[in-house]
Amino acid sequence: MAKQIIIKGTPVVAANEVLVADSNSKIPAVDGSLVTTMAGGNITGTVPTARLDTGTTANKLVVLTGSGLPAVDGSLLTGIVSHTTSASDPTISTNPATGVGAEWINSTSGKQFICTDATAGANVWTCSGGGSGSVSPFHFTNAQLYCFAPGGNTGGDTNQLHIDKTTFASDGNSTDHGDQTVARRGQSHSSSTTHGYSSGGYGQNPTGQSNIIDKFAMATTSNATDVGDLTVAGETHAGVTSTTHGHACGGGQGLRRVDKYAFATDGNATNIGNLLSVNRDYPMGGCSQTHGYILGSNSGAPTNQIEKFSFADDSTTADVGDVVGTKCGSSSHMQAGYVWNAGAFHAGDATDRIDKMATASDSDSVDSTSNLSVTVSGPGCGNSSSTYGYSMGGRVSSNHANVIDKWPFASSSTATDVGDLIISTESVMFSGNQI
Repeated sequence: MAKQIIIKGTPVVAANEVLVADSNSKIPAVDGSLVTTMAGGNITGTVPTARLDTGTTANKLVVLTGSGLPAVDGSLLTGIVSHTTSASDPTISTNPATGVGAEWINSTSGKQFICTDATAGANVWTCSGGGSGSVSPFHFTNAQLYCFAPGGNTGGDTNQLHIDKTTFASDGNSTDHGDQTVARRGQSHSSSTTHGYSSGGYGQNPTGQSNIIDKFAMATTSNATDVGDLTVAGETHAGVTSTTHGHACGGGQGLRRVDKYAFATDGNATNIGNLLSVNRDYPMGGCSQTHGYILGSNSGAPTNQIEKFSFADDSTTADVGDVVGTKCGSSSHMQAGYVWNAGAFHAGDATDRIDKMATASDSDSVDSTSNLSVTVSGPGCGNSSSTYGYSMGGRVSSNHANVIDKWPFASSSTATDVGDLIISTESVMFSGNQI
């Protein structure tokens, strides 16, 4: 039997009664929990916050506070571009957590930098929009493709004219890049971003100490040209490179003087003083972005001293430590944050040891626990890529060497013989600048 329906003249909400609109044509309060398929677009009005299930945990609605979003995990958000704003430029040790592509804005100058190499401690920050002032480890901006070994001695007074070139990208023998203006040995070297420089040395035809500053292009095979003179003829200086100048420091005959010559314009060197605290013969040269380093000596006292001078003022040097492994190396090398010193100059100190010194803090050199593949007892050629050190030539036992040794900066290991110089030679160069 069907249920009886009762219709009343006033709105009711009891069971089995017809629902009647109130005097405002609205449905009276009634339980609608069983109503389905209602279009959400037809619902108007404001839902009280108290009726919402809010919070910052799973399946909750996040409600803005008076100052923005509450603390909530946003690790799954994508496509959000952020940047760092600072009153200064980034540095090579500004290691961005997001790596390559990180953006940095200098709020003082308005310059924008993008990280294009996120190697820890050796970042490259490129100034975007064609602006100047990109930030990078200085030695990375130099010979990025090749290292060079100009001249050298093959015995007696037989000095070399040619310039050897070795490719970083592939191991192998060196090739002939061109010739110096004069065959010589024991010259110092430096490099701009485009050219290699060779200064001083002991010449042949004419014989004797030289004051010549040679310059050659690194990108194309070419001979060097004579672009100026040192203030005094000499040999076996330490070669040091700044961003704007090459330096010839100390040298044979117990020199204390430091000469410098500009990369921007060809011309003679100027003497910036007898900066070194003692006379230095056969010292090694090194550099950071801000300072030049002179390591060890074959004569004078002390012979194991490490001195540095500021490129900003060119006024004084400071004793910052000692070369611990030997009094002076066979070759020196540059890496972001370190100067490396490999082998030994004198036969009595012959070694395969490779030392390194951190440029961030003044200190003695320490054993890197890497070793050359041979025991070296004569001055060779030191070069560096951004990741490897190269020691080229020198003297092994009583013979001139043609070995090209290569070892990684990132790990301790014995160097690998990866090729040969064109001619076995020593007294190739006395700097760690990759030219």
